[in-house]
Amino acid sequence: MADAIGIIGLGIMGSAYARNLRKAGLEVVGCDVDDTRFAALADAGLTRAGSPAEVAAKVDRIITSLPDAKAFAKVTAEIARTGRPVTVADTCTLTVAEKEVGRAALERIGAVLLDCPVGGTGTQAAKGDLVVFGSGDAAAFEKIRPVFEKMSRVVHYLGGFGKGSAMKFIHNLLVTIHDCAAAEAFALGGKAGIELQTVYDVIRTSAGTSRIFEVRGPMMVSGDYDTGISATVRLLLKDIDCISEHARDAGCPTPVFSLAADLHRAAAAQGFALSDPAVVCRVIEGLAGIERGRA
Repeated sequence: MADAIGIIGLGIMGSAYARNLRKAGLEVVGCDVDDTRFAALADAGLTRAGSPAEVAAKVDRIITSLPDAKAFAKVTAEIARTGRPVTVADTCTLTVAEKEVGRAALERIGAVLLDCPVGGTGTQAAKGDLVVFGSGDAAAFEKIRPVFEKMSRVVHYLGGFGKGSAMKFIHNLLVTIHDCAAAEAFALGGKAGIELQTVYDVIRTSAGTSRIFEVRGPMMVSGDYDTGISATVRLLLKDIDCISEHARDAGCPTPVFSLAADLHRAAAAQGFALSDPAVVCRVIEGLAGIERGRA
């Protein structure tokens, strides 16, 4: 399959990659441990693979979108056992040390692992509104760049392996902070007696806006954090742990991020782990004594 790409992991992000690449005319070989995820893509025309090894047997370029380090290690080990010198671009947010395990396993068979996290929510991924933070072997990256260009808004190559993750940590540090900044703004608007839709409409046209304010603001206006989820608090907390470890290793203080991280942890503790991170608005409203009820 010459003009084909493998996608391993068909969750919120992986399924968006697959749909957009199919729309762009590429053959997509998909694989996920959850059969229902492939079933949800029945209309997209993917070729189904029963395992990561089967994906590697069919294509030379693979994108992985996996939930955690355990799944990543299992997938890269299985690809390595095929002995095929494929190029794998990993889009997960993991520590660089965790990615190095997969890189070493693939390197032993002449395969290449690229570190290519993406910036953007699931909603943005569905629209192809992603930023790719690419890093690793430059020649290998150029082989997969055309694929990334078909599923994203901007593709950056940042240099040696691990630079992509470092940039993703910076990106998600800001996302974490902007979640809370937007939530705090809506809470203050509510206390001031301003309609939340008005807060959204006015601020999104001002210098005070952000992409997160614009993407997650409508959820904060409606108070519904479980419909059209772009990510989950649980998933962001995994990323927060990676960022915290990276900052500690770099010896860089992150006081604002640390406060924002605690508000997301509070959301999980209050039972919102599977809700969109916009639910931090409910946490801050609780601190402000605002009761809107649970949507």
